[in-house]
Amino acid sequence: MTHPDRGYRRRMPLTRNLDDATVVITGASSGIGAATAYALARRGADVVLAARSEEALERVAEHCRELGGRALVVPTDVTDPAAVERLAARAAAEFDRIDGWVNNAAVSAVGLFDEIPVAEFRRVVAVNLLGTAYGTKAALPWLAAAGGGVVVNNASVLAEVAMPYQSAYNATKHGIRGLADTVRQELRVTGRGNISICTVLPATIDTPFFRHAANHSGHELTPPPPVYPPEMVAETIVRLLRRPRREAYAGGAARLLGLQWRLAPALAERALGWYAHRTQFGPGVRLDSTGNVFRADAEAERSGGWHGRRRQLVRVTAAFGLAAAGTAVGTLAAMNRRSRLDR
Repeated sequence: MTHPDRGYRRRMPLTRNLDDATVVITGASSGIGAATAYALARRGADVVLAARSEEALERVAEHCRELGGRALVVPTDVTDPAAVERLAARAAAEFDRIDGWVNNAAVSAVGLFDEIPVAEFRRVVAVNLLGTAYGTKAALPWLAAAGGGVVVNNASVLAEVAMPYQSAYNATKHGIRGLADTVRQELRVTGRGNISICTVLPATIDTPFFRHAANHSGHELTPPPPVYPPEMVAETIVRLLRRPRREAYAGGAARLLGLQWRLAPALAERALGWYAHRTQFGPGVRLDSTGNVFRADAEAERSGGWHGRRRQLVRVTAAFGLAAAGTAVGTLAAMNRRSRLDR
C-alpha cells in the first residue's frame, strides 16, 4: 500500500519557476483558497482567482498585487462546466498559458444523512466533486499546451477517513480522491506524464467553513480540534506544485488519522465517530440554515476565528499519536494470533 506522503516523486513539476508561472485557484474568495493565492503571489506567481463572490475575489486580488503577484478575477460557479471552460480560456488569454490548477471550491451540509435535504446534498456533490471534475477537464488541454503542469485537488483527510454528520462532504471528498487516481493512471498510460495530478488531505483547518456550512443539526458548529492555520495547507499546495507527488497530508493529525484508519479501520471508524460527535457541536442552538450552499457569502477571510482551538493541538495530536500506537500494537498482535491459528 502506498503511503499518501510517498510516491509520485518523479512526476513533472511546473515547467517554469513559480515567479514566472500562472496558477488558477477555485474557491479563492476565502479560507485555504485565499491563503494559497497569497502564498503564490508572495513568490511572484500570476494567480487567477475564481469563486462566486466577485467582491471578495477583488479584495483577495488586491492583496495579491500588494504581495508582488499579478492577479486576475474571474467570478465562476464551478457547477457550470461552460463557466469553468471560460475561466480557463480567460486565464490563458490574460497570461498566455496555464501552468497549475488548484481545485479548492467546496461547500458542506451538516446534519444526519436522513435529515439533509436532497437539494442540498445534490448541490454539495455538484460543487465539490463535479466542480473538481470540470476544473480538471478544463485544465488538461491548457497544461498540455504549456508543455506540462500540475493539478492539485484539495480533498481533505475525509477523503480517507469519515466523520459523522458530514455524509455529503465525506462522499464528495472520497470521490475526488478516486477521480484523481483514475486521471493520473490515464495520463500515465497515454504518454502524458508531463501533467501531474496531486491530492492534498488537510486536517481540520481554521477557515470560515464551519460558519458557512448548511446546518441541520440544531446546534452551533465547531471544528473538531486540533485546528491548523490555512497557511499550512497553502504551503503544502505550493510544495506540490514544485515537487508533485500522489498525495500529501497537511497537519500531523491528518497523517495519524490516516494511519489508524489503514491499520484498524473498524476501530478507527468507531473512535473517530465518538470523537467527532462530541467535538463538532458547541453549546449554542442553531435554526436550520442552508448556509452558503446556494448563495455566496465569502468575505475574503482566511481565518474562521477558531484560534482558541489551536491551543489544543499539541495535547490532542499527542492523544492521536498514542491511539495510533495502540492501534498498531493491537493490529500486529491480531495478525500474529491469526498466523499462529493458521499453522
